[in-house]
Amino acid sequence: MRDVFLTCPLDCPDACRLKITLAPDPVLGERAIKVTGDAGHPITQGFACAKTVHYPARQYHPDRPLYPMKRVGEGFVRISWDQALDEIAERLKEVLQKHGPHALLRYNYAGTMGLREGTHVHSFFRALGANELEETICATAGTEAWMMTYGPRYGVIPEDVPHARLIFLWGINSLTTNSHLTPWLKKARKNGAKIYHIDPYQNKTSLFADEHIKINPGTDAALALGFMHLIFRWGLEDRAYLEEACVGSEELREAARPYTPEKVSEITGIAVEKIEQLAREYATTTPSYIRVGYGMTRHEYGGNNLRSVLLLPAVMGQWKHRGGGVTLSTSGYFHLNRRKLGAGHLIKAETPRVNMTQLASALEPEKGIHALFVYNTNPVVVAPDTDRVIQGFKREDLLVVVLEQAMTETAKLADYLLPATTFMEHEDLYTSYGHTHLGYNPKMLNAPGEAKPNSWVFQELGKRLGLTEETLYWNMDQLLEHLLDTDHPFMQGITPEKVKQEGSVRLNVPEGHLPYLHGALTQTGKIQLIPAPHYTPDSLQPTPEFPFRLITPPAHHFLNSTYGNLSNLTQAEGGEPLALMHPEDAAHLGLEHGQDAKLSSPQGEVVRQVRLHEGVTPGVVVLEGSWWGLSARDGKSINTLTSERLTDLGAGSTFHANMIAVTKA
Repeated sequence: MRDVFLTCPLDCPDACRLKITLAPDPVLGERAIKVTGDAGHPITQGFACAKTVHYPARQYHPDRPLYPMKRVGEGFVRISWDQALDEIAERLKEVLQKHGPHALLRYNYAGTMGLREGTHVHSFFRALGANELEETICATAGTEAWMMTYGPRYGVIPEDVPHARLIFLWGINSLTTNSHLTPWLKKARKNGAKIYHIDPYQNKTSLFADEHIKINPGTDAALALGFMHLIFRWGLEDRAYLEEACVGSEELREAARPYTPEKVSEITGIAVEKIEQLAREYATTTPSYIRVGYGMTRHEYGGNNLRSVLLLPAVMGQWKHRGGGVTLSTSGYFHLNRRKLGAGHLIKAETPRVNMTQLASALEPEKGIHALFVYNTNPVVVAPDTDRVIQGFKREDLLVVVLEQAMTETAKLADYLLPATTFMEHEDLYTSYGHTHLGYNPKMLNAPGEAKPNSWVFQELGKRLGLTEETLYWNMDQLLEHLLDTDHPFMQGITPEKVKQEGSVRLNVPEGHLPYLHGALTQTGKIQLIPAPHYTPDSLQPTPEFPFRLITPPAHHFLNSTYGNLSNLTQAEGGEPLALMHPEDAAHLGLEHGQDAKLSSPQGEVVRQVRLHEGVTPGVVVLEGSWWGLSARDGKSINTLTSERLTDLGAGSTFHANMIAVTKA
């Protein structure tokens, strides 16, 4: 047996460096038998999360697709790679000849964060002139809110968090979704920091924090503006910093004026005294650190929610102090040369764009999509309005090609199912949005069966279609040379040779770096406080027909839908998707703990078992995790209930802004 070290490819800010134990295998040569964290990595610190330790069970799952499969009737038959690629290429030629390149759509997301197998493979579609996919389903509302305020996403890095003396974990269940921040939070607490968790329901992070502040969903902007109202009223703002580093402080002062503690209490459900206490603590404690999540952005005015919170460190000049500020993402530190990544240089202004959050609508016959390629995502589970998504997949005139590592509900609807490799079975490069280490993975294992990397599949299809775009055929060395061809100071001395030799390389971000000490990398060179934010309630509010708000935060043992096929992890989450309700709401409906309830919305209905939970805000139903519909007693994903409505900034998803009815099943 031997240990190897690889970067986790999954959609998580931690981008862990994993220690993987390999054992001899008579067929594959070696196989992975154990996963834990790299004890020598300064962020991973020797532990892997509760789901990734089980990755070998996923990698060698008995239902993993191992050979190219073609749909025949209601089932699949095994075919050769040559037959699969030849037939797909011929079908694609017919679509392109008859309908043009805008009849072709890729649908992908963050099943791997690898820059080659996750991003560079888009080269195939851009070389053909296909529709451009707007990857909006998770982060775009938050990204736009940050970029319009600060420029590049230079959040506070984990190593600086122990310097903070007050911490708000705001709209993030960090112990589940950013678990490797926890040791740094503990160090801060040991140094005297107080930790608050601001979130609509009690979860693992609430129990870890010193106090849980239960806020009504979608009202974060009101609370942040309420803090500013009091800070300005008390004269505790950092006027010198606002003058030097910011634009629009007077406009922000006026915008905050109406948000009295009484008004904010009515909106947020937080007591007046608590609002005043939190505002004063924030205004009088330095350094103070805010870790925000994307949860508060999944509302109709989610971009505005987040942007309001992002302005608090500017008002108090917290960016002047190590450990002070706010983190949404650290991805801005990775100044790679991305000009030709995924053949981005081929995108034309006139290329039609499809918002991935609105896949159900995009697949309506009149929209003209006749070929769909799905990779690194499971849209039949994760896309809104599931029933309509499934209808679209079942269109007889739509060619559906799915590249997958697991037999997902999406894979089962493919015309051609192509077996994909995992991160242990191909090489790739990884950035992070939670720290500043660049990770490289060599290929460590032979893939079982005939699984192939995404890049190989699209290169082979490119040859059959006569594509000559050189970037499509780049190998990993060529892509590395391009990405690292940059003279930014953060990237100085980081060469392909160094990355391949060391595996994980820290960027040259100076210790105690203060990214917004004197301003920001915006057009004005200053932090943009304008346009001043405001609180606007979602247009969908409780009605007699749909009186409850549904929110669907992550589950502790899942990562999106990646681990939904592992029975031990589904059992750890209760065995099936559960609807968490406040006991008062359940009593009013005559529902008891463990009973089945019908949850319905204008989009559809599902059946879920009710679990009573005092930590849920009354009027809210919480369903944790992107469960496969296969795990639900009615076979349906919770996104059967969610709509395609978009956020105010970034045209993102509104998964936490859906009104539903709850009745006895």
